Amino acid sequence: MANPNLQTDKNVLTPAEKEFENTIRPTEINDFSGQPALIENLRIFIKAAKIRGEALDHVLFHGPPGLGKTTLSRIVANELGVNIRETSGPVIEKPGDLAGLLTNLEKNDVLFIDEIHRLSTVVEEYLYAAMEDYKIDIMIDSGPNARSIQLTLQPFTLIGATTRSGLLTAPLLSRFGIKSRLQYYNAETLQKIVIRSAGILQTNITAEAAMEIAGRSRGTPRIANGLLRRVRDFAQVLNDGQIDIGITQHALRALNVDEYGLDEMDNRILSTIIEKFKGGPVGITTIATAVGEEPGTLEEVYEPFLIQEGFIQRTPRGREVTYKAYEHLKKDGYKGGSQQNMLFGA
Repeated sequence: MANPNLQTDKNVLTPAEKEFENTIRPTEINDFSGQPALIENLRIFIKAAKIRGEALDHVLFHGPPGLGKTTLSRIVANELGVNIRETSGPVIEKPGDLAGLLTNLEKNDVLFIDEIHRLSTVVEEYLYAAMEDYKIDIMIDSGPNARSIQLTLQPFTLIGATTRSGLLTAPLLSRFGIKSRLQYYNAETLQKIVIRSAGILQTNITAEAAMEIAGRSRGTPRIANGLLRRVRDFAQVLNDGQIDIGITQHALRALNVDEYGLDEMDNRILSTIIEKFKGGPVGITTIATAVGEEPGTLEEVYEPFLIQEGFIQRTPRGREVTYKAYEHLKKDGYKGGSQQNMLFGA
């Protein structure tokens, strides 16, 4: 079973990466690319809250990593014209930590909790009253002298972000008035993001090169921007700083990012299922052991894209690779149904 408290290395950004992301993040809703239905709904919810002079309903952003949950949280606060306090589930270890955050919020401020599925049970239970009634009970002392005091909070908006909404408890989930799932981005939107980021980096890039990066970015802006940085390195050393299609393809080959956006680990997962387990079905824990990775990392980071792109399918007995995976890796021995059946889950 996947560890809900897993912190995956692939999702931990270095200080330089954090600085880069903060530099290129859009700060206004008009500058945000992609997620059109979600953005249009947010515009309405934000405008309505401002008209009423009330705190926006609590918001849950969920979806795979790197799609813009943190960015959208900051945009919401900016559009509302309020402050935002940012933290994460594992950091809030006890109710006192939560009380410290909540009591420092001003009227209608935003509290952003990343990885909200990793909140401890006791902290989560204290959060219920805060979200519903803007009140929180804090225990003073312990044992025979134990007593509680009730603190009244300013109205606020909690924005939770999670890559694993299935791990949220029903009571917590029900307290979010706005629940929005972020989807993978299409190549055209990612191309715009890459061109915008290149402009901020003062780097010349052709539209063709930007599309090449976009097409290999797994539908994820964070990956697109990360690849842009690495391609820029190659361009500065080998191509006078110009990012054209030639240097882009050369750099992506060197980075082992193929035309589908699959990296070395993606292809290792597929190869392992084919070579060691005859294409599956096989359990996620067994796959993780075979490739030397945590089961939670496979479920959270790698598997969603591999399933969406038709390389893997889930069955009641475990994971199976599809004909597309055999074809992609140029492997023989596929023993499943027809290509059409496998691709459409029949």
